[in-house]
Amino acid sequence: MKKIVLSLALLAVVFAAEAQQVSSRAKAVRMLAYARAEYQVKDVKVYADTMTVFSLADYPIYPLGKWSTVEDYITSNQLLWYRESGYKTFYDTMTVSVNTLKRLDGTNINVYRSIWTNKLEMVAAKITDSAVVLANGIHVGMSKEEVFKTIFRSHPKSYTSDIHVLKVIAGAAEVGEVYTFKGNKLRHIQIVSKYKYY
Repeated sequence: MKKIVLSLALLAVVFAAEAQQVSSRAKAVRMLAYARAEYQVKDVKVYADTMTVFSLADYPIYPLGKWSTVEDYITSNQLLWYRESGYKTFYDTMTVSVNTLKRLDGTNINVYRSIWTNKLEMVAAKITDSAVVLANGIHVGMSKEEVFKTIFRSHPKSYTSDIHVLKVIAGAAEVGEVYTFKGNKLRHIQIVSKYKYY
């Protein structure tokens, strides 16, 4: 009798795990249908507490907006930045000037000016200051619902209740944002890229 009960319990655990996988796939497909047109979302993946959105829009590539110089960006947001400049190796063969903008709370943004686009391109960033607002309006301190409403027209709240990390990645997967939530609030924003720096 104990063997039968144990077998039934094991089967219940296996079926529950399989149902959770189907649920994650169903969430991803449904969320894709809710995506805002301006984000040009091509795919959504849900794995455990992380949702990844693949977008063909400019938002993931230019999260701070399109700027020609660091001075233009600094002037536009009127925040006090501490600026450092240095040179780093890029794509193994080029040396480019990388500007690091820092705030007192530890927020830092690393950018370089591309010779191909004549725009500031992102290398990396960690944003914890609520005064720093991305081009899409997202900033630290927003509620999880407000962040998701920026990217999706609507969605069932149960689909995002267990999501603690939202990644919005450029279609080529070379740059993107990572939004990390603590409770119902956006705690910090990280900008990641696959550009090769040493």
